[in-house]
Amino acid sequence: MSGKIFKSIGAFAAGIIVTFGLSYGTDYVLRVVGVLPEKTFYVAWFLIVAVILYRTIYNSIGGYVVATLAPGHPVGHAVAIGVLGTIGSIGGAVATWNVHVGPHWYPLTLAVLSLPATWYGGNLSRRRSVKRQADALRLLTRFDSAA
Repeated sequence: MSGKIFKSIGAFAAGIIVTFGLSYGTDYVLRVVGVLPEKTFYVAWFLIVAVILYRTIYNSIGGYVVATLAPGHPVGHAVAIGVLGTIGSIGGAVATWNVHVGPHWYPLTLAVLSLPATWYGGNLSRRRSVKRQADALRLLTRFDSAA
């Protein structure tokens, strides 16, 4: 096995850890301060939208992290983590469909937004990387022309 495979696995794991850590950490804090209830998700619709918003932002951050750490194909790594998030959200929707822990549109919305959010984070990382490379090249050409 080459080192690239291990770097890909590490990048993937880091993206998942960051996404889950931020999501569940925020959930925990909101439960401790009493904003979200403990075992149900029947709350005002705007609270659910807020949760969807911060989880989508955290998915973008996870996509950014995995793409930044990936040894190659950064956006592909971000899309892979987005596919995993979509599958997980669909699985959560199926598992809780008849349990009545919250509205059905919540996990479905997460499933729909997971892939575009991680793609955006991966694409943002790629664009920043290209910009850094262009800046480094400009700096090198300045030093070269000054000599």
